[in-house]
Amino acid sequence: MNKNLLLIGISLGLLFFLFNQKDIASDSVGVRAIEKNKPCVVGINAKKIESSINNMYHDLGSNIDFIESNDLGSGVIISSDGYIITNAHVVEDAINISITLDGGRSYEGIIKGIDHLTDLALIQIIDYKFPENDSNFPYVKLGNSDKLVVGEPVFALGNPLGLFNVSNQPTATAGIISGINIDFGLKSEGYVYQNMIQTDAAINAGSSGGPLINSEGDVIGINTFIMTASDYSSGSIGIGFSIPINRVKAIIGDIKKIGQINRDYATGLKVKSIDKDTMQLLRLKSREGVVVRDVEKDSPGDNAGIKVGDIILKVEDRKVNSGKNIKKVIDEGFHRTGDIIKLIILRNEKSIELELELANPKNK
Repeated sequence: MNKNLLLIGISLGLLFFLFNQKDIASDSVGVRAIEKNKPCVVGINAKKIESSINNMYHDLGSNIDFIESNDLGSGVIISSDGYIITNAHVVEDAINISITLDGGRSYEGIIKGIDHLTDLALIQIIDYKFPENDSNFPYVKLGNSDKLVVGEPVFALGNPLGLFNVSNQPTATAGIISGINIDFGLKSEGYVYQNMIQTDAAINAGSSGGPLINSEGDVIGINTFIMTASDYSSGSIGIGFSIPINRVKAIIGDIKKIGQINRDYATGLKVKSIDKDTMQLLRLKSREGVVVRDVEKDSPGDNAGIKVGDIILKVEDRKVNSGKNIKKVIDEGFHRTGDIIKLIILRNEKSIELELELANPKNK
C-alpha cells in the first residue's frame, strides 16, 4: 500500500512539475516577445500651442490666450532609418516633437505624413548632431492581424502617464485579445475606428501609438484608445482598442511613398433629404433615400449617369437619408480619391445600380 501511495505521489509530483514548467515556458515566451520589442518602442512628447478665450474682463471684451501643452504618447520604430508609427491624435498640430528611446536617448522627430481619418501618423527620428546614426535604429516585425484569435495572449508596450521619462524604458502590460472586428464608425473628432482589436492588456493615457504584440513578438496592432466607467481618457478598466496592423501597413506604406492619403474628392452632386413636400411632388411612397437636385456637367456624377430627380437609396449597400449620411458611409469605408463606389438609384419607380468615381476636384 505504501509503495502504491509512493508511486501516486511521484506521479502527481511529476505532473505538477510539468505543469509548472509549461507555465514557466509560457511566461518566458512573453518575456522574450517583450524584450525583443522594447528597444523599438519610443516615448513621444508633442509640444502644441492651444488657444482659449479669456472672458475675465467682460468690459474689455474677450481675449484669446495661447497656452503651451505637451501631449504624451507612444510610438514604434518600423525601419532602421528611424521611421515611427504613432496615432495622429498624438502629434497633430505639434510645433515640436521629442522622441525618447529605450535607455533614455532623446531625439527630435519630424512628421512625414498624417491620415486623420484612420488616426495614424508617420514620423521620423532626426539626429542633427550625429546624422550617421540615422540608419542604425532597431525596428519591429509587423505581423498579420487577419489571423487573430480571441483569447490569444498579447502584450502592450508604451509610455503610460509619461513613465517612459522616469524609467527610460517602455512599460509592458499583459492580457489577451478580448474581441476582434469591433466597429465604432465615425467619431465626433473625425476618426473612423473600424475592425478594432479589443484587449484587456492595460492601456492608459500616453499609451496611444504604442504596439500591441503577440507571443511571437510580432506587432499586430497600434494601441489607440480605451473605454472607462466615465469617459475615454480616464484610467484603464481592461477595455482597450488597437488599430489592426494590416490597415496600418496599407496607410503607412502610402504615406511613406507619397506623403499623404488623398481623400479630397468631388462627385459633382447636390442632394437633399426627402420631406413630405418632396414626397408629394415626386409621388414617392416613402422618405427613404436622398433626392438629387443638381448634377454638375462633366462631373463624376454626370459621367456615372446620375440625373436630377434620381433618388439615391443606398451607397455601398448602406441606406442613406442625407448628404452627411453619404459622407459618413464613404468615410467609414476608408475610401480615397480615385475609388469607385456603388449606388442604388430609384428612377421612374425602377431600381438601378450605378458606379461613381470619387475624382479629384476640377480646381485642384
